[in-house]
Parts: sequence; C-alpha cells; structure tokens
Amino acid sequence: MQTAVDAQLLDEAERYRLRFACADCAHHDPTSGRCAEGYPPDATPAPALAAVATLRFCKLFELV
Repeated sequence: MQTAVDAQLLDEAERYRLRFACADCAHHDPTSGRCAEGYPPDATPAPALAAVATLRFCKLFELV
C-alpha cells in the first residue's frame, strides 16, 4: 500500500515513533535479509519521511 507523506503523517510518525521498515517486521529474517513471506525487502533502511513524497507499507507488516 502506498500513502502520501503529508504534514499529518510526519507529525504522527514522530509523535508515536512509528516504525515501518522491513527490519522492524516480525517476518524479516536478519540473517538472510529476506522476508519470510516472500515479499521483496526494501533495499535500503527506512527513508527519512521528510525526504520522500510517498511511503510504501507492506500489508503483512507485524511489529517485532
């Protein structure tokens, strides 16, 4: 799912310390760097939200 990065998302991400990177997901295998569900992992760590216009969220993301 893609969502626009706007002022509200920036505020809420900072206020609630939202995490959304593959490395923060329970399905991420840190040894192999792959997703246990077979989704392609992001090649880079979570971007600085202010630096991107949209953010891609995985529908299976589960916080570790």
